[in-house]
Amino acid sequence: MFRIHGENVALVTDSSCDLDDEMLAKYDIRVVCLRLSTSQGEFRDRLEISQDELYEVLKTELPKTSLPLPEDVSDLYRQLRSEGCDRILHISISSGLSGTFNMVRMIADDFAPMPIHVVDSKTLSCGLGLLVLTAAEALQAGQTVEEVVDLVERTRTTQLGTFVIRTLEYLRKGGRIGLVEGVVGSLLQIKPVIFVNDDGVYQTLAKGRGFSKALGAMSEEFFRRYAGKPVRLAIVHGNAREEALKLRDQFMEHLHAVSCMVCPVSPCLAIHTGPGLLGAIVQEIL
Repeated sequence: MFRIHGENVALVTDSSCDLDDEMLAKYDIRVVCLRLSTSQGEFRDRLEISQDELYEVLKTELPKTSLPLPEDVSDLYRQLRSEGCDRILHISISSGLSGTFNMVRMIADDFAPMPIHVVDSKTLSCGLGLLVLTAAEALQAGQTVEEVVDLVERTRTTQLGTFVIRTLEYLRKGGRIGLVEGVVGSLLQIKPVIFVNDDGVYQTLAKGRGFSKALGAMSEEFFRRYAGKPVRLAIVHGNAREEALKLRDQFMEHLHAVSCMVCPVSPCLAIHTGPGLLGAIVQEIL
């Protein structure tokens, strides 16, 4: 927790943030887990099923995702209160991609008079993760929760998060296709570069014929948009670490990145994107 003007403030997010355990522990960031349902049962994302285990499941079935258990959220809030927490800042996965934000907001209302500030990140994966890290650093520096919420919302407007996937099959079946075109020329191998727009839903940013050219189109958009600006960088992947490291090196050559993370996407996100995903999130430093 963070001690700010005589109050103990806790920072909470969800398992879709894709921050590793070391980073979560460094700032004492608490996490509520989304859930996955398979023929073998129901699992808490990252806690009870790993990325590798999820990709094995995908070989035989397409699991479903669901919101965190309400009792997991309320139990965490009660635990924080018992630890002396006076105020909570909870930054959630995009409301345009999950019902988590709305559920958490309703639960938070039941904990009055303890203030719980629930923020819709309008993004996910390391887009959410970078915003959570921004909040953690600002809280550590002594900024108030209100100041941090304003900073997070302003920082989100500087952020671009995109990814390229091998097939749209998983997005279609999972109902997450959003504004991405459902048919993008399968015979011509046209691949969309997908981004999370300002409303927090998926949309097509560019296209390329084949995975490599789509990846090139994605990279060029970042290099054009963020040329000369100090940024945070995150590269995400779906069981494709070696390719992700090559992409990281390319981005580091072209951008003024003051920090960089390479992270596998969490199981709850991998369900909707499948193996082989490569993506990048870049955020300006305000």
